[in-house]
Amino acid sequence: MTLTPRPPLPPFTRESAIEKVRLAEDGWNSRDAAKVTLAYTPDSRWRNRAEFPVGRTEIEAFLTRKWARELEYRLIKELWAFDGNRIAVRYAYEYRDDSGHWFRAYGNENWQFDENGLMEERHASINEHPITEADRKFHWPLGRRPDDHPGLSDLGL
Repeated sequence: MTLTPRPPLPPFTRESAIEKVRLAEDGWNSRDAAKVTLAYTPDSRWRNRAEFPVGRTEIEAFLTRKWARELEYRLIKELWAFDGNRIAVRYAYEYRDDSGHWFRAYGNENWQFDENGLMEERHASINEHPITEADRKFHWPLGRRPDDHPGLSDLGL
């Protein structure tokens, strides 16, 4: 199987790592599980809380479940470190459940990419806590975060 490259490709520079992180953020903010899975290798391995999906089919099912219960999902990712074909990010996202309760989740991810720029490993550590609607910080319309919206460091997160 020939896989379509997903630039930027490793080895990453600071600029290309920042671009890769923003592309990942944009994809996840689309909440289009089928589209998002195309950024991963067909046999990509994940660790996400207590779930360990392997491959695009399991990842797509995981994301579909996630976004069905995490309503009004908005995410910000920020580069933490990079080296060669690896990138570390920190992130926060906000969502509400079907009862109208709001949450903010914080996490760190370690990513490893193949030569085509597809993510072959994703290791995530996530914590979340309830917030009030008044405590929300992510207010852009659903979808891509506007370029002029503050990032995590700017928001003190």
